Amino acid sequence: MAKSSLKTPREIEAMRRAGSLVAETFQVLEPHVQPGVSVQELDQVAESFIRSRGAIPAYIGYGPRDNPFPATICASVNEVICHGIPGPRRLREGDIIGVDIGVKMGGVYGDACYTFAVGNVAPGVRKLVDTARDCLDAGLAAVKPGARMGDIGEAIQKLAEGRGFGVVREYTGHGIGKNLHEEPTVYHHGKAGTGLLLQPGMVFTIEPMINLGRRETKLLPDGWTVVTADGKPSAQFEHTLVVTPSGYDILTLPLKTVGA
Repeated sequence: MAKSSLKTPREIEAMRRAGSLVAETFQVLEPHVQPGVSVQELDQVAESFIRSRGAIPAYIGYGPRDNPFPATICASVNEVICHGIPGPRRLREGDIIGVDIGVKMGGVYGDACYTFAVGNVAPGVRKLVDTARDCLDAGLAAVKPGARMGDIGEAIQKLAEGRGFGVVREYTGHGIGKNLHEEPTVYHHGKAGTGLLLQPGMVFTIEPMINLGRRETKLLPDGWTVVTADGKPSAQFEHTLVVTPSGYDILTLPLKTVGA
């Protein structure tokens, strides 16, 4: 069974600062998520802001040496589930875009994802986005000392499938700290009462990827971009959290208002 290193109070506070920068980057990006804006422009805005704060974009250069990820954000539009590479594609009214942001600051990482609606979206797509957000909340609500990883997975799976949506299996949450990806693996499906026992000081992400149609995925030839097998939209939300003696604390929330 996978284990998780427990973080010290000093490490947790450093991760809170890194996570705050991730949250602030979403605040900076949000006004730019408009019809006609290219995904590449969003990437440039994010990179400029992160570097202006003395941090390093976590995703640039991440991955295999012969095919590293080339951008600051993962930008997943409509049928793209995750790991979308920013490019010249321009957003259109009715699109949704999942933006995944990671930063390294103070020797530790912060990581979160938010799905934006571009203008007015179809009711079914709005329900998808709302459900993905609700799934993250359901997963978070299952976190407390003595709970198990399977409790998180079951809460997410029951909610999503109960509304008729598919839950992606192949891509998961993860531990995080001095490395972007650490143990444990956090599944978004499962059975309550099974899996790793949660303890105070564990830090990991919950990041359910919810599909409008079937749960099956397909990896594109670029080696990064993952799309729904049936071509229907997908939405994702993610937070980094720490297990506390009484429950959990989200580390990817803003500590201050941008510009203050």
